[in-house]
Amino acid sequence: MKILVATTNRGKLEEIRRILNPLGYEVMEPPEKLEVEERGTTFLENAYLKARAYYERFKVPSLADDSGLVVDAFGGYPGVFSSRFHSIEFGGREDLRDSVDEANVRKLLRLLKGKENRRASFVACVVLYLGDGGLFAEGECRGSVAEFPRGSGGFGYDPVFVPEGYDRTMAQLSPEEKDRISHRGRALRKLADLLKRCDL
Repeated sequence: MKILVATTNRGKLEEIRRILNPLGYEVMEPPEKLEVEERGTTFLENAYLKARAYYERFKVPSLADDSGLVVDAFGGYPGVFSSRFHSIEFGGREDLRDSVDEANVRKLLRLLKGKENRRASFVACVVLYLGDGGLFAEGECRGSVAEFPRGSGGFGYDPVFVPEGYDRTMAQLSPEEKDRISHRGRALRKLADLLKRCDL
């Protein structure tokens, strides 16, 4: 089956390709980026909006992921606002003097400074839209937020997220280690199982 991935994020695209290609699915990059307003209040709603929009434009089974960091001490933030955390009112805005990822991480570390509870989860929801509906799956990776960034791999909050049972951040893990335990890896493997059960 050919699956179009509704993202232009290179890191996310390569991660999805690493996980789904060995399972027998051909992962395709979209020919163009669509601007889809993520107006949902949950990861599932946003993933559905993106997957449906890409399917309607390209008429190919379309996979969208919405994911983010959920911090216990923040009552669930940044959550669905993870990719634009630096720009929302919660905790005050962070200047965008470098990349968006770095601004998001700076704000996260600023708000957690001095807090004992640094527990957090990476959460992902993936939706495969097939035209007459679709399938979805969720994945979670529990861990904690480090006091400063470490590692050069991955993207987003990877340099400050330490998975349970590890003393390294996600950005310090090899791609194979990360895929095995990551929220996105878990969600995609669940989705692949659903596809096999549906004989797709």
